[in-house]
Amino acid sequence: MSEPAGVAELGLKPALEAVLMVVDEPATEEHLAKVLQRPRRAVADALRELADEYAVQGRGFELRLVAGGWRFYTRPAYAAAVESFVLDGQQARLTQAALETLAVVAYRQPVSRSRVSAVRGVNCDGVMRTLLQRGLVGEAGTEPETGAILYRTTNYFLERMGLRGLDELPELAPFLPEADAIEAETLEGVPSFDPDAPDTDADDKTEF
Repeated sequence: MSEPAGVAELGLKPALEAVLMVVDEPATEEHLAKVLQRPRRAVADALRELADEYAVQGRGFELRLVAGGWRFYTRPAYAAAVESFVLDGQQARLTQAALETLAVVAYRQPVSRSRVSAVRGVNCDGVMRTLLQRGLVGEAGTEPETGAILYRTTNYFLERMGLRGLDELPELAPFLPEADAIEAETLEGVPSFDPDAPDTDADDKTEF
């Protein structure tokens, strides 16, 4: 009985497919090259060839470069079939409050809770807790002037949005109100964060 082939002796494309079938987040070309013991250039070329092959064959999945790494995704044309199987007719989406808060963080990051609340004109503590729990935003140090915790979007946010990086966000920032200009007028009416206090934003009652 012959010995199993070493990693470096395996076919590159099948090896990439096998690894990408089990990743739980996008895998970088550097990491894939390291574990498969191949040059990064060869791995990058093979990944792009696989992505093109799946597109030509019209598969129900596609290989996509998102958030700095590669991962299999359902082809958009077949999303309804997956939603029907996973959700069984139920809808799972962000509330309007969560979408608005996430947009402010995305375009103004790093940003504090108080500044997010100033832009929205309503306390955002409940929604921010939800976004943190869902892994869409994370802490990014503190504000030098006030010591307030700053927040940013995560790689999981990029993955869920199908973006390679923040530079692919739509050009919407000019249409957002200036937090600095309205903060003095609105911040007095925005309560500070108290983890034991009930949520005050009516939209926050329903999480996604």
